[in-house]
Amino acid sequence: MIAHSAKPHPLDHVVLPVVNIDLARERLGKLGFTVAADARHPFGTENACVFFADKTYIEPLGVASVEESEAAARQGNVFIARNRAFRFRCGEEGLSALAFLTEDAGLDHRRFVGNGASAGEMLQFSRPMRMPDGSESVGSFKLAFSSDLRAPDFFLFTCQRINSFPADRAALEAHANGVTGLAEIALCAPEPAAFAAFVGLAVGQTAVEKTGFGMNIAASNAKISLMTPEGLEAYFELVVSSADRGLRGRAILFTVTDLAVTEAHLAANGVTYTRKNNRILVKPTPGQGALFAFEEPR
Repeated sequence: MIAHSAKPHPLDHVVLPVVNIDLARERLGKLGFTVAADARHPFGTENACVFFADKTYIEPLGVASVEESEAAARQGNVFIARNRAFRFRCGEEGLSALAFLTEDAGLDHRRFVGNGASAGEMLQFSRPMRMPDGSESVGSFKLAFSSDLRAPDFFLFTCQRINSFPADRAALEAHANGVTGLAEIALCAPEPAAFAAFVGLAVGQTAVEKTGFGMNIAASNAKISLMTPEGLEAYFELVVSSADRGLRGRAILFTVTDLAVTEAHLAANGVTYTRKNNRILVKPTPGQGALFAFEEPR
């Protein structure tokens, strides 16, 4: 068995399969997010990312070419194979994966293999990114994948940036809803403890905080919560079936500078939401995929 990395990885981004990118762009814009230009992967998928000041982002993921996607899956592309499996089992919308930033994806891959948690071969690719001023750059990435056979609807991977996008993304990181970053990702399973080792391995974190509804695993910049369906309902007012076995991505908690600003923007755009203590909750809607929660830093 290969040990965890020396320190926890930071959360890099969240993968949100969507029925199509145009619908996601419309929905996310209504929620007050600044959405980057559409970008195409070299294996049949496309995205329209939302970048945050804390250097995390969410990745709405669409399928630009079914033919290219199917071919990539046949050739062993884990990212595409898992995306296709998620859509087949869960539908075209959801939260399918978390990515953690790493300095050495090759080392992570060896750790995953050594712990019996590898989802398959590593993936290295490049894709263009168009900035608001019209300039374009190319980002190159190396990915290592981890999965658990008991969780067919969710996977984890680490992302090494070989050639990063421009550091100055200020125009894309400013959002009308006041969001500055990602605070927590809520994953749900009837028996959360069963998946603590799987998530901890990808995060590079051995410490687990037990809670009344499951447990928390701390990335260096965000909290990954593994909770029961009862916990999901208590914290996020989201009801899911306790018969859903395995692990599923269910909710994202965003940090905002001023919750009153967030609420005013949602109200002005006719977005349905609820207030729960110091949080605003927006239930999953086509183009959104998961429950979105908004909260000021404590």
